[in-house]
Amino acid sequence: MLLLLLGWVLFLYRETATGMVAIWARSETFTHGFLVPPIVFWLIWRRRGEIAATMPQPMGPALIFAAGAALVWLIGESVAVNSVTQLAFVAILVLVVPATLGLAVTRHIVFPLGFLFFSVPIGEFLMPHLMEGTANFTVLALRLSGIPVYREGLQFVIPSGNWSVVEACSGVRYLIASLTVGTLFAYLNYHSLKRRVLFIFVSALVPVVANWLRAYLIVMLGHLSGNKLAAGVDHLIYGWLFFGVVIMLMFVVGARWAEPELPFVDRGAQGSRQQQGVSRWRLWGISTIYALVVALPYIWMAGLDHGKQFGAVGLDAPEVLSTNWRLAATGEIGFKPAFQNPTVEINKNYFGEGRNVGLYVGYYRDQNYSSKLVSSENILVTSKDPQWALVGRSERDIKLGDVARNVRAAELRRVPLAGHAKVDRLVVYQIFWINGTLTTSDYLAKVYSAWYRLTGRGDDSAVVIAYTAKDQPGGGEAVLDSFLSNNYSAINKILANVQQRK
Repeated sequence: MLLLLLGWVLFLYRETATGMVAIWARSETFTHGFLVPPIVFWLIWRRRGEIAATMPQPMGPALIFAAGAALVWLIGESVAVNSVTQLAFVAILVLVVPATLGLAVTRHIVFPLGFLFFSVPIGEFLMPHLMEGTANFTVLALRLSGIPVYREGLQFVIPSGNWSVVEACSGVRYLIASLTVGTLFAYLNYHSLKRRVLFIFVSALVPVVANWLRAYLIVMLGHLSGNKLAAGVDHLIYGWLFFGVVIMLMFVVGARWAEPELPFVDRGAQGSRQQQGVSRWRLWGISTIYALVVALPYIWMAGLDHGKQFGAVGLDAPEVLSTNWRLAATGEIGFKPAFQNPTVEINKNYFGEGRNVGLYVGYYRDQNYSSKLVSSENILVTSKDPQWALVGRSERDIKLGDVARNVRAAELRRVPLAGHAKVDRLVVYQIFWINGTLTTSDYLAKVYSAWYRLTGRGDDSAVVIAYTAKDQPGGGEAVLDSFLSNNYSAINKILANVQQRK
């Protein structure tokens, strides 16, 4: 029955499973995912004696947790969030064990079952925070070393050249790998919970600090060598070789406090198996309900998609927004946000009150994993953008129509940072429109999208971005305040009309 249910779950959620494997294959950050299932099988095999000595008893309460995991998967699928659907999928797989074999068996293999969650490719949401931490440490260390630093955002300048912290500098791949291996090491070498938790904490801290030191040493090496060595030394100093050395040192230190392995007793061979009957009807009943519960999300999604018409979406930039703001024939600012695969988009400049403002609207309908509003790939500018760099973020309260709203504010500067007599800068405001509901939060945008879609109202969403030059009479912020206050009603009407044309 265990194998039948596992096969049923893998069949139902095959797209989620293959999506995980595809991420393992294409991303170095999550390549370790290929090793997790074999390790889990090996860890379970090590406890075969204890398992053999325990009589399985199907566990009804596992159905409640399975229903919760299935609901989480449904919510994640409705808004195309890989991490949510994959975590829920693994949880559904794991819960098959207590549902069919019971709590007593599950206790023997609770760590291997929990370790299976390391197969989920999650953690890239930490990248911006890790990049910020790397930049903070590097700049501080350089200043303590007597080197003057001018910093804007993740870019900084020292007398010998320009530097920037990009995604590869975040150290997220080494953090995830270290945490995975460190957790396994702690389980195999310690028995006390205190030592295990402490070593896991260390395995998360060490790669972060090591990455900070790596970044500082790279910049110092480039500075002292006149930028002759730093260009190619990064992979040598902090590739997998450097990571391996760091992890090996961590293991050597951790092994000093290793606890002796407990003697293994194959109780199954001694025939000490509990003589307690298993109700066949209970087993079949719980298993049947489990199979139905985990299939319900697909039944629900099929009902939502039934009769859906995938028509063309039209979104045109109007010639006039309000009396004072008209479509500009010239004066392009030359900026386009890095939002990927919108269903339709506009990026135009409007002229009014003697000012030029850019308006970008990215509209999303029938969202999926390759085309969705909120994604780690949907940002104002990428770290490799050849024209613009992000140098500041904040939030600002402005009046949209008759209501005060919070918007994301950002400052961009034209690349490169040095070498220009005058540096062009942009002020950018951003807000999400979810079926007419406004928010600046990625998480709330997902929640609203899931609610609207699961209640049959569709997933029409958009991002509204306005931008203008910072250095102008009155300041760029005042210009955007006036533009959005006067024109948001017209923008909202355009989006609402698109939504109604389904």
